[in-house]
This record gives sequence, C-alpha cells and structure tokens, in this order.
Amino acid sequence: MVLIEFRTKRVKILAASGSLFLLSGVQILLGGVEIDRDNNILLHDKEMASMRPGRAFLSQINDNIPRDLSSMVQAVTTQEGQRRRPLTQTQFENLVLSMVYSAYQARRQEGEEEQAAWSGVLLQLANITVHELRGSYLFNYT
Repeated sequence: MVLIEFRTKRVKILAASGSLFLLSGVQILLGGVEIDRDNNILLHDKEMASMRPGRAFLSQINDNIPRDLSSMVQAVTTQEGQRRRPLTQTQFENLVLSMVYSAYQARRQEGEEEQAAWSGVLLQLANITVHELRGSYLFNYT
C-alpha cells in the first residue's frame, strides 16, 4: 500500500478490502455517475455498481453525504466549527465525497442562484480539505 502523508492526514492510494480509498473512488467516478430525482448517486458502469468497491462507494456517498443544499451548508458549518481537531479517515473521505457531490450539483443546476449556492459550498469544502491536508486555508472569509 502506498501512503502519501500531509501534515496529519494519510491519504491511501491503493484500495484495501472492504474500505473505500482514493484510487477505487476515482476509478468509480471515471466510469460515470448521475444523480437521480431523489438526489441519489447512480453508477453508469453496472458491473462496477454490482462489485464490492462500487457498492461500498454508493453506500458511503448515498448514506453519509448530505444531498440537499441546506443540509450540505449545515455540514460545512459543522466542519468549520471542528477545525481544531484532525478528521478521522472516514470523515476525510466523506469530506472529499461531499466535494465531488457538490461539484456535480453545481454543474447540473440550471438557475444561476442555485449554481452559485452549490459552487459556494464546493469552495468552502475545498478550503476545509486544504486546511486538513496542509494546516492552512487557501483563503480566509472576512
């Protein structure tokens, strides 16, 4: 297993049995995803969706990631309030998946206000992620 270390966080590059790590998540996303009417993530690659990494990915993103804007904003506020404590591996994975979900939502919105709102959440999540990895923010809100 290859590890890349950033300040307090280890990012696992290879997948281990029963866990979702970066490489398998990226492979899954490259196969294509869509968001249904209920805001659930669906995989285009039906074979991947039926395999353990695909099922684990769908379970993690559909069960642990807020799927509407107000819930996502609340999750961001909670994350920002806990910035003094390092995230667990699961919390970090959920943070990254929240960014991916927010990016998809921002992209698919037709109205400018909704797109701007999801883009703002995405930017805040990216800022939290950078802080978690290197100990400082890309920018400060003032």
